[in-house]
Amino acid sequence: MFEHLKAYGGDPIFRLGEAFHADPRERKVNLTVGLYYDEQGRLPLLDVARRAEDQWAAKGLPRGYLPIEGLASYREAVQKLVFGADSKALAEGRVATIQTLGGTGALKVGGDFLHDAYPHSEMWISDPAWDNHHAIFQGAGIPTHTYRYYDAATRGLDFAGLMQDIAALPERSIVLLHPCCHNPTGADLSDEQWLELIPVLQQRKLIPFLDMAYQGFGRGLDEDAFAVRAMADAGMTFLVANSFSKNFSYYSERCGGLSVVCQSAEEAGRVLGQLKAVARRIYSNPPSHGGQAVATVLADPALFAEWKAEVEAMRQRIAQMRQLVHERLKEIAPQYDSSYFVKQRGMFCYTGLSLPQLEALRRDYGVYIIDSGRISVPGLNTSNVDYFAQSLAAVVAQETAQA
Repeated sequence: MFEHLKAYGGDPIFRLGEAFHADPRERKVNLTVGLYYDEQGRLPLLDVARRAEDQWAAKGLPRGYLPIEGLASYREAVQKLVFGADSKALAEGRVATIQTLGGTGALKVGGDFLHDAYPHSEMWISDPAWDNHHAIFQGAGIPTHTYRYYDAATRGLDFAGLMQDIAALPERSIVLLHPCCHNPTGADLSDEQWLELIPVLQQRKLIPFLDMAYQGFGRGLDEDAFAVRAMADAGMTFLVANSFSKNFSYYSERCGGLSVVCQSAEEAGRVLGQLKAVARRIYSNPPSHGGQAVATVLADPALFAEWKAEVEAMRQRIAQMRQLVHERLKEIAPQYDSSYFVKQRGMFCYTGLSLPQLEALRRDYGVYIIDSGRISVPGLNTSNVDYFAQSLAAVVAQETAQA
């Protein structure tokens, strides 16, 4: 029956990770998958998450189905974290929020919802982008295209190109945007640029879909939500996907949320119903364990303060690694402009390295970076950052000599 099916080639990022683990060299660096590792190269289990899990487990409650939309306490906590406790849209009941299976699940539910509401709308995604964005929305039946985003010459944002492309889109086009920590480039819009873009989105009657997977890893929990809150203040209708995988180090628990900002509480009620209908036909109910822990932490002032400090410590460690690479490269490769390491933000850094350079790093130095040249900065620590900088400098110097 299935002889005609092709073999799945696997995810290229995970394939490189497997090659790293199979590499017998003692000195090697894995900068492939987007996971936050601590200074010891370990995936942390946050103490606040563990204590919240223990609190819930101690109650010995039965494991019945959650509502389709998820825990009420979780959804309320998501709304306050994403939009701010003093949000006018929240006070007016204009935000419909559901608990989702991570940020990816939020994108899938949002894609199906938008395709139902606007079956002829198409989506525009940044160039470059997380590859799975195209797969998710195409899987929802939405054709995808790209708008200009990255400037290879500056290794930064091509804001002029972005504005030109978005200003030319047909009405009711869906535009996927990253409020912070752009994946894969780490090049973000400034607050001033967001305020310049928002009127264009409004005038062109576009549908913004914001993917906020790394809240807290750029400038801070509130600062990273600037674009979300500015759009809400502007009275726009838009969607926001958020995730607790990174800032809670809660990858396998699949805790995320999808929020839709509407024009009235009545509209938000109808939208929530449609989101539930979409979730019902995909997975019916979200899981409880991780959601209970997240809701507990975000609702308890003491636990929330502790979690916020944990997120800030993770953010600062990422920034420190960026700074150390930049400083070391300035010393050993002064001809190489490494300023992009400190200009870009968040977990990812877009190096602009060529495929031959990336292959040389893997082959000669055991430094594993995916083919796009994106590195996951938390893979660096004080034990390997110098080796990484030396390896990068050697490969760049080798190509310069050959040229």
